[in-house]
Amino acid sequence: MTMLTHGQIWRAVDQLAELHGLSTSGLARRAGLDPTTFNRSKRITTDGRPRWPSTESIAKALDATGTSVEHFFALLEPARASHFDASGFGEERIPMKGVPYSIPQIGFAQAGSGGFFGDAGFPVGSGWDEIVFPEVNDPHAYALEIVGDSMLPVYRNRAVVVVSPKADIRHGDRVVVKTREGEVMAKELVRKTARQIELRSLNPVYEDRQIPLDQVEWIARIIWASQ
Repeated sequence: MTMLTHGQIWRAVDQLAELHGLSTSGLARRAGLDPTTFNRSKRITTDGRPRWPSTESIAKALDATGTSVEHFFALLEPARASHFDASGFGEERIPMKGVPYSIPQIGFAQAGSGGFFGDAGFPVGSGWDEIVFPEVNDPHAYALEIVGDSMLPVYRNRAVVVVSPKADIRHGDRVVVKTREGEVMAKELVRKTARQIELRSLNPVYEDRQIPLDQVEWIARIIWASQ
C-alpha cells in the first residue's frame, strides 16, 4: 500500500489554492480558517518535525472551493506534474481523473480588441489556440497568456491564467477585468459596490484602480495560473 507523504499533501494544498486563483492565505480565509493555517512556516514544527494539515482544515478548504475529494486526491499524483513544462502546460499528458476539456487560449492584447468576447465575457468565434485542462465546470472557461511585467510578482511574462466567467466572485479573489474602452487587466478584487469595483494591483509599481460599474464590460475570476 502506497503511503501519502507530507510533501504530497502540502503540494496538493498549494495546487488547490492556485486552481482557484488564491494564495494559501487566501484559501485559508475563504475556508474560514486562520490566514496562516496553510502557510509554509506552519509546515515544519520548531523542532524540525513535519506538521500535517488537519483533516478539518482540508475539508473546509474543499467545501469553500466546491472541490470534490476525488479532485483533491488527483492533485496528489506526482506523475501528472512531471508532464508539465515551465509554462504550466506540457505537450505530453497522462490520463486525468475527470473529463479533460479543450479550452480556448488568447493573449491579453487580443482580449482587448473587439470580436473575441460576447457581452457576458464569454469567448466567441473561432480560430483560437487551445489548451487541455481537467475538470472545468464552466463551458465558457478560457485561458489568457500574460504579456509583460505589469502583473509581477504574481504572474510572470508568458504565464497562463485560466478564467471562469461563471465562477462566483468574492473580495480577495484574483480577477480579469475588461473595460468598455478595451483595457484588460488582472488584479485582486477589493470591493464591489452598486456603483464601482475597487481593484488592488498585483504589481505594487502600478496603481490600484476604482472603475465605475457602467465602464466594466465584464469581470471573471481566475481559477488557475501556471507558475
